[in-house]
Amino acid sequence: MEALKLKIVADADHAVVWQNDRLYLLDQRLLPEQERYVELQSCSETTAAIRSMVVRGAPAIGITAAYAVVLAARTGFSRSPAEWRRLMQPDVAALGMSRPTAVNLRWAIERMQCVAGNLPDGDDPEAALLAAAIQIHQEDVEANRRIGAIGAGLIRKQTSVITHCNAGALATGGYGTALGVIRSAFSEGLIDLVYADETRPWFQGSRLTAWELSRDGIPVRIMTEGAAARRMSQGGIGWVIVGSDRIAANGDVVNKIGTYNLAVVARYHGVRVMVAAPTSTIDTSVSGGTDIPIEMRDPEEVLSCGERRIGAPGVDAWNPVFDVTPAALVDVIVTERGAVHRPDAKKIADLMKI
Repeated sequence: MEALKLKIVADADHAVVWQNDRLYLLDQRLLPEQERYVELQSCSETTAAIRSMVVRGAPAIGITAAYAVVLAARTGFSRSPAEWRRLMQPDVAALGMSRPTAVNLRWAIERMQCVAGNLPDGDDPEAALLAAAIQIHQEDVEANRRIGAIGAGLIRKQTSVITHCNAGALATGGYGTALGVIRSAFSEGLIDLVYADETRPWFQGSRLTAWELSRDGIPVRIMTEGAAARRMSQGGIGWVIVGSDRIAANGDVVNKIGTYNLAVVARYHGVRVMVAAPTSTIDTSVSGGTDIPIEMRDPEEVLSCGERRIGAPGVDAWNPVFDVTPAALVDVIVTERGAVHRPDAKKIADLMKI
């Protein structure tokens, strides 16, 4: 991978860009201090970028993976026009293992593999696969805008809200899921202030969510996760609005670690919880959240802040990336197909039949 500035203004709605026959990702590890794109010309480079958090957020990871399949097919075809499908499989398999929790990654790869399987033997597959990846990208943006409109319609009066981690345009193909709802609601005069949890240990809330909202002119304040209960107890918070990396068939929600805590506190204080996510995030193959693998990352992410170690010498850390919020703590799941109030297995199944 090499860093490269594109001839476009870096913004959250262009975090994933296909240009010059290659893939560019806005490096989310550097925001907000630096706005720099990383150029990727192979599937293996893209896999490394996903693992190292250049890109994050389930929909954005899925879109990135779709473009990575294009790069894998290009490499395979250049080696052997007759065997490109076989030759691309090791790279695609590694891509599929880059982040184990977000289901959009698997969903996008399977969709791209289906397209690849239907292409004529011996023909260059790149154009057809690129068209499929671009379609996935465009569909996500359109879905996010529908989610934004549906979610905003559920906010009945002006209020402040709390969000956790980053489920904005940076985490998607554009516009955002949770922040898509917030953007739409703010434009309608329904949200006066957003409280963004800082979201340890990667600080996605303070670095990314606050950056996105401030760019859009939406008032935002950063707070620690531990401040949420105190803030709710003082009133004025109508909703907790978050995204999701995977939703089980029964409506259990996997999202950034700390979401479960927030939902418990919200229930105690009578604050409603909205989960905004595309249907590609719903995994009907798992019955409940306990069946979803939770990614564990390097303890040093918790024991350090940037390049500086803050943990006591010789002390270890437990660093799960996600947690499971039971469906019973979720008031509504908002998707591009509609809203599921008080989600359960039947309601989720009905939604997926639409």
